[in-house]
Amino acid sequence: MLNDQRTTTLAIFCKVVDNFGDIGICWRLARQLHREHAIAVTLWVDDLASFRRIWPSVATDAAVQVVDGVRIMHWPDQDGTFQPGDVADIVIEFFGVDIPPAYIAAMAQCEPRPAWINYEGLTGEEWVEGCHTLPSMHPRLKLTKHFFFPGFTPKTGGLLRERGLLDARDRFQADSAARAAFLAGVGVTADEMMGRVVSLFCYPHAPIAELFAAWRDGATPLTCLVPQGVAREQVSAFLGADPVPGAVATHGGLTVRVIPFLSQDDYDRLLWSCDVNFVRGEDSWVRAQWAGRPFIWHIYPQDENLHHVKLRAFLQKYAENLDSLIEFSLRWNGVEVNAPAAWPALWMSLQAQSPAIVARNVEWQTRMLANGDLVSHLLDFARSLR
Repeated sequence: MLNDQRTTTLAIFCKVVDNFGDIGICWRLARQLHREHAIAVTLWVDDLASFRRIWPSVATDAAVQVVDGVRIMHWPDQDGTFQPGDVADIVIEFFGVDIPPAYIAAMAQCEPRPAWINYEGLTGEEWVEGCHTLPSMHPRLKLTKHFFFPGFTPKTGGLLRERGLLDARDRFQADSAARAAFLAGVGVTADEMMGRVVSLFCYPHAPIAELFAAWRDGATPLTCLVPQGVAREQVSAFLGADPVPGAVATHGGLTVRVIPFLSQDDYDRLLWSCDVNFVRGEDSWVRAQWAGRPFIWHIYPQDENLHHVKLRAFLQKYAENLDSLIEFSLRWNGVEVNAPAAWPALWMSLQAQSPAIVARNVEWQTRMLANGDLVSHLLDFARSLR
């Protein structure tokens, strides 16, 4: 067991691959561990520039800094000298990144050994239930690493969710003045708030031009809010200008407005404010599930289209009997479907099924809440290893 007479220490090693998803998850994890469980967290991260985009108080030129009580270490390479006293009680490698060899060697000299956890990616595939918490022995050292999978069932680690998140969301969504003030703060006009408001966060290869055309020709005015840097070429083509914050253009029924890239807390408010949210990767995907609004997920692409398997596994769990949501999601992610409808028809079908989608969101959140929160499960498991 961890020594309850002193502060538990924990290290997270993060390499940024998906720009914001990797560091987004690690930062939420680090903040929650420190705030809610009084853990002394050190976050090792290689890309401070991406980190700063989601949390502006991060300095990009600091080797060591403390932000919101979390010690942040810039991790430019695998070099370094470490002693057993430098090793945390719990060591998390995010998505199987390679921890510096000298740090691993120091881990092997510790007594007791640290709890070493490989925090894996979120998926709805059934095989994760059999792999969650499985051990993997080091080939040379007396160390054992364990796999930890977030997930959607009681046999996984659950989803990241801070205490009070849903209460804060409910208060915000019940306060029309708060929503109006937030949207006005990112440039949305009062007239635009009267129509539908959609947030768009996707990868560049999404069929954005086709979707914009469907919205442009639609009968209902729609404002699409795009964070700076997202789908830059296609957004620029619609605007006819550089997509900087404040850039806006209206064609037909569609207004596209570029907003600043938001901090994590403000991004939550954006999701809470919009009628529909297009999200990508893992971090914004999970936040959309807690936002209680209809959402479309753009999954991170993998070789040989393995991400399509992951997409279908989630839709099978989440979107059962929501045919329009399934078809739209498959088309948005480039999955071949039989006799695909035109984008305007897909969008109209999705909107027609919105009441059923909203009801599913409520049901889904009830199920996810019953699974407990990921951080508590993670700490309980780590403590069982020591």
